[in-house]
Amino acid sequence: MSRYDVAIIGAGIAGASLAAELAPHASVLILEAEDQPGYHATGRSAAFWSETYGGPLIQPLTSASSPWLQRHGLLSPRGELHLARAEERTDIDRFLAEFEGRVRMERWSTAQVRNWLPDLSDAFVEALWIPTCTDIDVAGAHQVFLKTARQAGAELRCHAPLEQAERLAAGWRLRAGGESFEAGILVSAAGAWADRVAALAGVPPVGIQPYRRTVVQLEVDPPAPADLPLVMAMDGSFYFKPEAGGRLWLSPHDETPDLPGDVAADELDVAIAIDRFEQATRWPVRRVERRWAGLRSFAPDRLPVYGYDPAEPRFFWCAGQGGFGIQTAPAAARMAANLLLGRPVEEIDPAPYLPGRFRNA
Repeated sequence: MSRYDVAIIGAGIAGASLAAELAPHASVLILEAEDQPGYHATGRSAAFWSETYGGPLIQPLTSASSPWLQRHGLLSPRGELHLARAEERTDIDRFLAEFEGRVRMERWSTAQVRNWLPDLSDAFVEALWIPTCTDIDVAGAHQVFLKTARQAGAELRCHAPLEQAERLAAGWRLRAGGESFEAGILVSAAGAWADRVAALAGVPPVGIQPYRRTVVQLEVDPPAPADLPLVMAMDGSFYFKPEAGGRLWLSPHDETPDLPGDVAADELDVAIAIDRFEQATRWPVRRVERRWAGLRSFAPDRLPVYGYDPAEPRFFWCAGQGGFGIQTAPAAARMAANLLLGRPVEEIDPAPYLPGRFRNA
C-alpha cells in the first residue's frame, strides 16, 4: 500500500494549486473523481480576474495572485464597467469607500460609457470604471499548477472518487478508485463535494453549498468589439464580456442552490439573461450559440475555508472558493500550504479563512 504525506481530494484549481505548492516539501497524492482534472467548476469559468470580485476580504488574495499570473503570461487587459441606475449611486459610493487605496477606480458618466455601449439604456446614469480587470487563461493556469506539481513528484489519479476514509494513529487509510492508500494528512479540495469528503472522514461539515451559475454565448448584431470591457450591473443582475469572433458571454449572475453534480443550464435562466441584456442595452441578439452552467460553492459567510479542522487535526480544508477560486489560486495556495506545513504566513492574514470560525459559532 502506497503512503503519502498528503492526500488531496480534488484536482480542480484548488487541489492543483495546493499540490504545486506542497509537492517540493512533501509527498503528495491527488485523487480526482472525474476522468480529467477541472471538469466541473474550473472548466466552466467566465475567465476574468477582477480585484473587487468577492468583496474586500477576497481582494487581498486576488491582488497578491497577480504577480504569479502575470509571470506565467496568463492575464491580458480587459477593464471592467459597473453600470448604475439613479437609485444605485450610493452603491458606487460604497464601492469606492470599500476599496479606497487598494484598487484603482474611476467614476464615469454614461457619456463615457457610450464610447463602448452606444445603445446603453437610459436607465443607467452612472458607472464605475476599474482598469485593472483582466482576462485570465484558466486552462493555462490549471495546467501550470498540475505540471509544477507533477515535476515536483506529486502523483495524480483520475477516475478515483473517494470511497472510504479511515482514521489511523498517524493519518488515514483511504479507498479511492478501487485502490487503497495511506496518507498523513487528508485535504478536502473537492469544491461542491467538500462537505461530503469531510463526512467520509467523520469530520463535521462547515456548510459548503453549491450554487448553479448560467452562462450563454450570444451572436449579436453588430458584433462585440474585441476591446469591450467586462460589463456588470451594479445590482448584480447580469454581466457580459466579449469572446472570439464578436460573440458575447452573458450571465444573469444567478445563484440557484443545487446538489453536487454535472449541472446544465436551465432554459428559464437563459431567457432571464437575454431579457436583462436586451433591456439594458437594446443590442440585438441574433441567436444563442451555446449555453452551460457550473457550480460555485460557498461557505455560509461566503469566504473560503483554509486550514486544519479543530475537530480533526489531520484533516485540512481548501474549499468554499465560490466564483473567485481561480483568480485567487496562487496566493491562496501559498497561504494554505504554509498553514498545512506549519510555516509562518506573512503575506496575508489567514484568520478570516480558518475553519475554526464555524466551530466556535
